[in-house]
Parts: sequence; C-alpha cells; structure tokens
Amino acid sequence: MALTSLTSPLSPETARALRTGDQVLLSGRIVTARDQVHKYLASGGGSPVDLRGLVIYHCGPVTVRQGDTWRVTAAGPTTSMREEPYEARVIQTHHPGAIMGKGGMGEATRAALQSEGCVYLHLTGGAASFIAGRIIAVEEVHLLEFGRPEAMWVLKVEDLPALVTMDAQGRSLHHDIEHASQEILKRLLNTPFSS
Repeated sequence: MALTSLTSPLSPETARALRTGDQVLLSGRIVTARDQVHKYLASGGGSPVDLRGLVIYHCGPVTVRQGDTWRVTAAGPTTSMREEPYEARVIQTHHPGAIMGKGGMGEATRAALQSEGCVYLHLTGGAASFIAGRIIAVEEVHLLEFGRPEAMWVLKVEDLPALVTMDAQGRSLHHDIEHASQEILKRLLNTPFSS
C-alpha cells in the first residue's frame, strides 16, 4: 500500500478524505497534549495555540533544555483512551485535523471525529526514540506549570509514519478488531475440546 504524505495543519478536505487503513507520513506542526491539557481545554481553558487543523499528539515527551532551546529525546505515544472523557469536547471546540496516540479511542470520540471531520492516527508504542528522531524542532512550549510531560509542546516533525485507524466517516479499526475478536472467542468457547 502506498504512503500518503500529510502536512499538519490539515485542511478539512484532507482529513475527510483519509480512510481507516491508510498509511501516512506526517510532516509539519503538531502539538502534544496529555491529561492536564485535555482537562484544561475541555473545561473551557483557552488554548495558547490555534489548534485548527493541527495534529494533537497524546504524548509526554522527554525534553532537555539546551541554552535557549529544547530538544526532545523520547516521544512515545500515551494510551489515548485516557483522554476519552475530554476528547470529544476538545475536538468540537478546537477543531484539530487529527488526534494521534496509541490504542484508539471510544464512541464519544468516534462521533466527534465524524461530526467535525477529524481522524485518529495510531503510532507504534515502544518507539519513543525513533519518534523523537522525526522531531526536527521544538517551536514553542506552553503551560509548563503543568510539568514538562504535561505541558503543551509545539513540535515540527518530518516523515513520521502513522496509520489511520479511526476516520471521519465513523469507521474504527479498533472497534472492528474488538468485534471480530469477540466473535472468535465465542466460537472457541462453544467448541468442545478434544483430547
């Protein structure tokens, strides 16, 4: 399957054209947001960055200060389901082009992705160093009062590989795999064992 090159921020047309199963190489500007930022934004806090079309990355990067600049040494994805209580509101209020993390998200987020024309990009867990190697610059940092891992980091990335696993048409590979697995389990549990 061919790779699609994406540049963040994404236009609504670009986000809506993506389908589950599409493999992408992401470049451009992304913003990290974990629990504290999501809770803050969902409760009405103003974003210090215009999130329209940007990729919100569920990540608490490991950062090192070098003089007046920052460098990211590890940037693995956080389990996205942690943000499920907040994500739909964040999507509806701030209109990002994509959410990125690992493990997929729930029904409220799936509905918001569909209504707002946003997608979910899945990254491989355990690849924190590789992902950090795709970050070519730390452009800004905001909300450092939440702590470094929970701050909002504005990062420039180049050719970061990801997979579309939830799309703006309401499809979710996570849901499909869970459903198929449950069906297989039911069949296995109803099959008598032979010795």
